[in-house]
Amino acid sequence: MDIFCHFHLATSCQLRFTHNGAEHCATADREIFPHVLLSVSIKRVEVGKMKALFAGLVLFLGSIMNASAIEEPSYEVVKRYPQFEIRKYQAYLVAEVTVPGPADKAGNLAFEYLGGYIFGKNKGSKKIEMTAPVAQTPTPTKIEMTAPVSQTATEAGYLVQFAMPREYTMETLPEPTNAKVKLREMPAQTYLVITYSGGWSQSLYEEKLALLKKLASENNLKIEGEAIFSRYNAPFSLPFLRRNEIWIRHVM
Repeated sequence: MDIFCHFHLATSCQLRFTHNGAEHCATADREIFPHVLLSVSIKRVEVGKMKALFAGLVLFLGSIMNASAIEEPSYEVVKRYPQFEIRKYQAYLVAEVTVPGPADKAGNLAFEYLGGYIFGKNKGSKKIEMTAPVAQTPTPTKIEMTAPVSQTATEAGYLVQFAMPREYTMETLPEPTNAKVKLREMPAQTYLVITYSGGWSQSLYEEKLALLKKLASENNLKIEGEAIFSRYNAPFSLPFLRRNEIWIRHVM
């Protein structure tokens, strides 16, 4: 069997192969991976390995492109240090929920609520266009995924937040149907931020948090409040390609 993989990811993702003289084609939707072009030619691949090969390529490319086209809150870098930076964030909106621990399970628990909200478990947009009928029944609204997914320890458990797209205001965000999901505006803040790749284990998080606090002390930078663990990639992304961050509020 001969296989030719053509990933023209601005339009589609195709796997073409010939078997017994006939050509076959599999196509994935363009929304999986935007803005990339990659071609790979592979000869004499066993039929049983074809699906694994295609799945592996999809996973790898998905890991690379997962966060690159996703909107995130606006910020400016105030100062860069060798291992961290100071960022000044503009105010932004979040949908949030508080869930019990442990820390490495909180994200999955929260996704049941927050994922449900952005995928349509809401009462529809509150905004009524001037051309709309006077009488209108809201329908569920799908909200585009943004980054990061942030997690903070609280007395009640872990507060997990999804940043909302900048096109929304508190007046136009759809109302959640689940009372556990809350909407609020995060005020403009300045943070010390350390960025790292790898898994989402509590041990790695604590290692990087300790490093950030040490660096803050060494540079005479005052910090306060609970740290925020921010993740920019989907769970299926390869750990070494992930963008993970820890934010701590900086007091000027």
